[in-house]
Amino acid sequence: MRVMVIVKATKDSEDGQMPSTELLSAMGRYNEDLAEAGIMKAGEGLHPSAKGKRVAFDGPSRTVTDGPFTPEKDLVAGFWIWEVKDMAEAVAWAERCPNPMPGPSELEIRPIFEAADFGDALTPDLAEQEARLRATVAKP
Repeated sequence: MRVMVIVKATKDSEDGQMPSTELLSAMGRYNEDLAEAGIMKAGEGLHPSAKGKRVAFDGPSRTVTDGPFTPEKDLVAGFWIWEVKDMAEAVAWAERCPNPMPGPSELEIRPIFEAADFGDALTPDLAEQEARLRATVAKP
């Protein structure tokens, strides 16, 4: 199963506080362990929400709002995409993670939808379209 592991933002990350050399080193070792185990498929940190935009949808209308956004606890500071056998394995890897922030912080683990999760709504034509899209995205 694939999961997204979300690094929740904090006041420090939203203030643009950069990680220390020690934290970068610890995270580098952790990411190497994830990669060597075949778990990590992607992972990135995100700039503070002050550098971002939100696009709100209401029927045909779109409203763009400049960051920063609040509250911090509802924001994302980074993420990984992991391939694990089950949620228990994801939790075990998350528990090994260095604290990603200088103070209290939190990871959120969410399963990623797979084609089979959509049941009959995913027609053969839609499944073929999804396969083409994945092949296109996978090209270097």
